[in-house]
Amino acid sequence: MTIAIVGVGETDYTFRDERPVGTMVLDAVHRALADAGLRPEDVDGFVSESYSTVRSAPVDEISQRLGVKDRTFSAQMSLAGSGIVGAPQLARLAIEAGLASTVVAYYGINLSQGVGGPYAFHAHDASKVAFEMPFGYYGQPVYFAAIAERYRHEYGLRPEELGAIATSTRQHAMRTPNALKRDPLTIDDYLGDTMIADPLRKLDCCLVNDGAIAYVMTSLERARDLAKPPVVVSGVGFGAKNVTQAQYFTQSADLLTSAASISAPRAYADAGLGPSDVDFAEIYDCFTISMLIQMEDAGLAPKGQGAAFAATGAIAPGGSMPVNTHGGLLSQSYLVGGNHVVEAVRQLRHERGEAQVPGAEVGLVAGLGSMDHSTLVLTKDR
Repeated sequence: MTIAIVGVGETDYTFRDERPVGTMVLDAVHRALADAGLRPEDVDGFVSESYSTVRSAPVDEISQRLGVKDRTFSAQMSLAGSGIVGAPQLARLAIEAGLASTVVAYYGINLSQGVGGPYAFHAHDASKVAFEMPFGYYGQPVYFAAIAERYRHEYGLRPEELGAIATSTRQHAMRTPNALKRDPLTIDDYLGDTMIADPLRKLDCCLVNDGAIAYVMTSLERARDLAKPPVVVSGVGFGAKNVTQAQYFTQSADLLTSAASISAPRAYADAGLGPSDVDFAEIYDCFTISMLIQMEDAGLAPKGQGAAFAATGAIAPGGSMPVNTHGGLLSQSYLVGGNHVVEAVRQLRHERGEAQVPGAEVGLVAGLGSMDHSTLVLTKDR
């Protein structure tokens, strides 16, 4: 059975939202249902990302507060970007099996209110506390700086090439009304920016903000009778590297290959398509280097040549392969890739005005969750 995304919703992004995560999630779900022309009583299934949603917006609470009459299916799908981007894999299985007819995926976060911010995430890991933190090898900027340094050693990586990713993302954000960072950004601005962990500057790092997203899925047959043109889930793939989350950033044998190298081929095979068919991509960009590596692993640029590809302007507005056409995690909002799904749907509906990719029919969404990864291939209803 083929399924489709029929509604998307997102909160008004802000650097500080005083509402609890669950309230933000309900806001996003209501917006997604309104977008689809559906009501809460139409919902009977949920797929949630396995970490933050369990702690801050558990399915039973969201379902009860939403007013769902009969929740027949609920599941958790991996973590972070791999969870929210890979949610259609479980939704499709549930709908195929007759366990649910209308499935909602959601994600919410309030980084502004967390003690210690994003640096607190790995502080719960006993091995990091014992063996890494005392020596200062700790925190996402340091982890991804090591990956960038290795890439530079293997393939070469000029500051201007990383800067091309940051500036192209900002150019997309300037065409996105709800992006948190819309001020112009030049290469000179980038080169003059604060160094956080060599070779990564502050502009190489994602935003820290609050918000929530949701999207609604049902069978393609039913979707064709709803309010908006359906966006078809043509392919979805999941893959994982054989390391634990605690090991991934500091003990991996290969820092330059993500699990996108596993999930992307599976998604392409599922869709019967390939990298050359993709019109635009929304790729998890917690850092410029993470986006670059996934872009290569998904076959959108040859291995070791993604940085040079970006520097040609190919991923910017009007380029041959526009990437993160909403501004991504670097300039629009940090919603671990949930906002990437929302953007891909709007692109394929041709709703994005001046930010619209002309003639877009195939979009790729890539979601990273440390050792896990999900790739989603979405298409117009053809």
